[in-house]
Amino acid sequence: MSDRTADPTLGAAGEFPYTRGIHPTMYQGRLWTMRQYAGFGDAKASNERYKYLLAQGQTGLSVAFDLPTQMGYDSDHAMARGEVGKVGVAIDSLGDMHTLLADLPLDKVSTSMTINSTASTLLALYVAVARARGTDPKALRGTIQNDLLKEYIARGTYIYPPRASMRVVTDIFAWCRTEVPRWNTISISGYHIREAGSTAAQEVAFTLADGIAYVEAAITAGLGVDEVGPQLSFFFNAHNDFVEEIAKFRAARRMWARIMCDRFGAKDQRSMMLRFHTQTGGSTLTAQQPDNNVVRVTIQAMAAVLGGTQSLHTNSRDEALALPSEASARLALRTQQVIAYESGLARHVDPFGGSVVIEGETDRIEAEASALIAEIDAMGGMVAAIERGFPQREIQNSAYAHQLAVERKTSVVVGVNDFVMEEQEQGGLLRIAEGLETEQVARLRAFRGARDAGQARGALDAIGEAASGAANVMPHILRAVEAGSTLGEIADVLRGVFGKYRESVVL
Repeated sequence: MSDRTADPTLGAAGEFPYTRGIHPTMYQGRLWTMRQYAGFGDAKASNERYKYLLAQGQTGLSVAFDLPTQMGYDSDHAMARGEVGKVGVAIDSLGDMHTLLADLPLDKVSTSMTINSTASTLLALYVAVARARGTDPKALRGTIQNDLLKEYIARGTYIYPPRASMRVVTDIFAWCRTEVPRWNTISISGYHIREAGSTAAQEVAFTLADGIAYVEAAITAGLGVDEVGPQLSFFFNAHNDFVEEIAKFRAARRMWARIMCDRFGAKDQRSMMLRFHTQTGGSTLTAQQPDNNVVRVTIQAMAAVLGGTQSLHTNSRDEALALPSEASARLALRTQQVIAYESGLARHVDPFGGSVVIEGETDRIEAEASALIAEIDAMGGMVAAIERGFPQREIQNSAYAHQLAVERKTSVVVGVNDFVMEEQEQGGLLRIAEGLETEQVARLRAFRGARDAGQARGALDAIGEAASGAANVMPHILRAVEAGSTLGEIADVLRGVFGKYRESVVL
């Protein structure tokens, strides 16, 4: 069923400004990618989970990394102690990446890697594995998150100061344009902004303002808007307010199309299409009565589908307690599959489009988000706004207001502040083996011992020289990982050139 007989003032899906969706037939032609986020322990354990999820019908990979990997520390660094493999997979070296991707068809599967400060190194490791297998990097499809601005706003896994981080981001843009052209070089993330406590309108505003900053930085670096525009993708949260969430996705799509067309003069339609991944809201999950989370996730996933997402991760019922067990991850994937194959929603393009309520909410979110973007523009753009603490302060205020509403019971959270019951101990939770860190450190030290130390050191020095000047750092990072340099060593070189960022207190 096409949407072309619907309200003509809205336009059709697949047509500017894409309020109704970026493709004319949306899911009638192809379902969204079911991309369950997974990673824990060491590379071998995570590889086994990926194979299991693919066998269960998952259609794309999504890799979660542990905190040391995200922050640029090898597993034997003092800062990594107690965190190795805990919130994602530990990746120190090319050896780990080979194990992580063992027997996975890199030329056929699309892989998303949720990584930011060390995104350049993880992408280089991925490309190095492909090259070692004889796979042309030009055939690789996937995404690195690579969204550093939201780290300063909401998440905190930054390493270098904002302006240095922006330089690395644009180096990745330029390098991928020729070397890995099918790769999405950034996933501009509202997800973590919402997790930190923002409203729906703030999530849209700050995410699109980040996007504006990345496009401006790319143009300053000598890239054309239509060279970088088609490589951009976005990442949004899905919360419990069903109607608001559907409207949020539609408003974001319409706003981005107009921003790229009117502000930047884009001509390529692909530059104007806001393509996005959605993850259901982690901050909405409760440790109390965790089975209720299955209902929450289903509502959120349906909102994402009705809003026109291109890929989707559904959280597991036990994630407020531990990393998801195999059974919980399977149920989360089955939730998507039931929506896709049994609900009938995929038969229709923008099913709620034209509804007075949906269109009113879409207009409201667009107006509120546009006003916030105008404030950021007046400050000199998002980097300047971050340095002044503006988005951080706005999110803190919204998070505080929400917490007050929960405490005063003007906002009900089932099982937490109403409909409470005595809790029973949860069984079947995933636990990371105590000896994993020791084993990972031993593998890392064996890897270092087997490499040509002189080649590794020379490759690291070349990264430092490139970072100190104007040369693109990506070719040097790729050579370094292929020479056996580790993730932590590469991050240390860049720390030495760029310095480390220290956040000031936002009041």
